[in-house]
Amino acid sequence: MYMKTIFVVDDSDTNLSMAETALEDIYRVMTVPSAVKMFNLLEKITPDMILLDIEMPDIDGFTALQRLQSHGVWVNIPVMFLTGRTDAEVEVRGFEMGAVDFLLKPFSPSVLKNRIKTHLNIDRIIRERTDMLNRMQNSIVEVLADMVENRDKGTGGHIERTSIFIRILLEGMKARGVYKEEIGGWDIDKMISSARMHDLGKISITDLIINKPGKLTPEEYHIMKTHAVEGERIIDEIIARTGDGDFLRNAKLFAGNHHERWDGKGYPRGLKGEEIPLHGRIMAIVDVYDALVHERPYKKAFTFEEAVKIIMENSGTHYDPKIVKVFFEVKEQFRDVKAGS
Repeated sequence: MYMKTIFVVDDSDTNLSMAETALEDIYRVMTVPSAVKMFNLLEKITPDMILLDIEMPDIDGFTALQRLQSHGVWVNIPVMFLTGRTDAEVEVRGFEMGAVDFLLKPFSPSVLKNRIKTHLNIDRIIRERTDMLNRMQNSIVEVLADMVENRDKGTGGHIERTSIFIRILLEGMKARGVYKEEIGGWDIDKMISSARMHDLGKISITDLIINKPGKLTPEEYHIMKTHAVEGERIIDEIIARTGDGDFLRNAKLFAGNHHERWDGKGYPRGLKGEEIPLHGRIMAIVDVYDALVHERPYKKAFTFEEAVKIIMENSGTHYDPKIVKVFFEVKEQFRDVKAGS
């Protein structure tokens, strides 16, 4: 029988023992004497709930909660504070930071069990509804992405392939600690789903330009370049109607910044270096790589080796050199992605 996992984090052996005795028949209880050890354990195990003491040496409960809230996986773990203080200001601060409840020490075993049961049930309902919304969101993305790709006859499979490339690159960056502070909290699956909307603005470009069988004129190219800001505009309209959210904010960053260049010579804003959101710097590489290795109305397909050489030669001018270095180290995984993927 599956038992939910509860972390009890307290620097008092007495409190740890009391909580373990009260809960061990119902839950898998893991007693942890400090927040430092809790974070070490979180690297291996994700609990269903954390009971967290506020007043602890090294890292106090509020600091620990703040760190939990900034992490993409840990942010969803419900946290109940354990405290010996009856202080309204402390409770207000905790609730504002995201704690689900407070429990006064010394606690009653029956109250502890009932509080945990209530919050785990609430968390289950929230997760079910969140999963449903995520499925709806992903379905909408699929439809919009298909609309874009079905209009652009020259880039078949582009969205699927770039989704695979982004995963390879993001996992490579995480493994090597590249921009670890920024991407450490990213949910890779959700980020990839957002990236699928990077060319959404092409919906507003005429078919005469999208599917022109040859090189665009300067005027036509100017119109084509507007797809970056058009993508942002469309996503802004969706935000205005449905409310802001991480998914849409990330989609907007991919859409508006994937044609910026590290040297500031890109579009639509001519951003330079780390002024360009990381979303755009990542998408720039995978977007161009896919275009290079596939035939377009205006060019032949380059070989894998030629495409890699072009990317490497443009490190520090078109592309972020740190990300290019990761690309070079994982490039064989790019080669393995087939044209029809």
